[in-house]
Amino acid sequence: MKNTISQQIEIKKASESKIGQVDFENLNFGKIFTDHMFVCDFVNGEWQSPKIVPYGLLTIEPSARVFHYGQAVFEGMKAYKDDNGDTFLFRPDENFKRINKSAERLAIPEFPEEYFFEGLHTLLKLDNEWIKPGYGNSLYIRPFVIATQASVSASEADEYKFMIICSPAQSYYSGDVSVLVAEKFSRSANGGFGYAKAAGNYAGQFYPTKLAKEKGYQQVIWTDANTHEYMEEAGTMNVFFRVNDTLLTAPVSDRILDGVTRKSLIAMAEKEGIKVEVRPVKVSEIVEAAKNGTLKEVFGAGTAAVVSPIKAFGYQGDHYEIEKQEQPYADFFKKALMDIQYNKAEDPFGWRQKV
Repeated sequence: MKNTISQQIEIKKASESKIGQVDFENLNFGKIFTDHMFVCDFVNGEWQSPKIVPYGLLTIEPSARVFHYGQAVFEGMKAYKDDNGDTFLFRPDENFKRINKSAERLAIPEFPEEYFFEGLHTLLKLDNEWIKPGYGNSLYIRPFVIATQASVSASEADEYKFMIICSPAQSYYSGDVSVLVAEKFSRSANGGFGYAKAAGNYAGQFYPTKLAKEKGYQQVIWTDANTHEYMEEAGTMNVFFRVNDTLLTAPVSDRILDGVTRKSLIAMAEKEGIKVEVRPVKVSEIVEAAKNGTLKEVFGAGTAAVVSPIKAFGYQGDHYEIEKQEQPYADFFKKALMDIQYNKAEDPFGWRQKV
């Protein structure tokens, strides 16, 4: 991984910062953006010279293929500032690998590693004041690629735009959530691209989630497309079930996102001697565990939410409350992970990277 700053990135600074207009105590997730953005175009078969420019509007033709055929992938990552004012990233190599894996599945050209890391580090140094210290504060980073070629013919594009934009963030979810187990709708199917962070994967979730909200639930636990017998993901997060003192989570596949937080929690659990079973998880076994009292916890895991406890779930018209534990695994994992991210604890895994 190359972290040195290259002279090949052209930088155009904003004439005036917007930071003074931002109330950092009352942020709505993903609605405020920093002063600059990273931009790089793919033209004539190669990625052009990258630039950092003031955050602003794009000029793009209405016939750009992203609007018609959905060639768009993205990532979600965060930067954290410790009490000394130093800035850190958490496993950014995983995000880099995954955005290119997603891009490959949608026939988008791979983005160069040196451009990604040099651009990211340069951008974070330029907008460093937007990264606020304090537990829970962070800078959400959104790398993404869109097809920009002007054409409505149904094939992959020849031109693309890779960008990184950043948004100051606090906690993504407030409080525990209730979820509805999907019985009809699916997030993805075998042979599809559920493992990719493709824009279309998320668009397809909005309607079933809207229906769930009308029933009083905040999110959906997605089930397999073939039989709806197996738990897969919870909303935009990977999901864990604690039955007695064993953690269960579904294996990654072409349907399930290989979450960075997910794999981090598995590694942390194994280090702590917590039993983890990565295997297909039947809806029926979780319902039975809820009925007999052995279901101790359910929680989601993801970059934005970190660890999000689930207090109840609905299935086939029945509602199951999950009793709050005195020492929840969810609280332990969230604190242990955030302590690493905010440089408050040793990092035995080598996940933390200083900017």
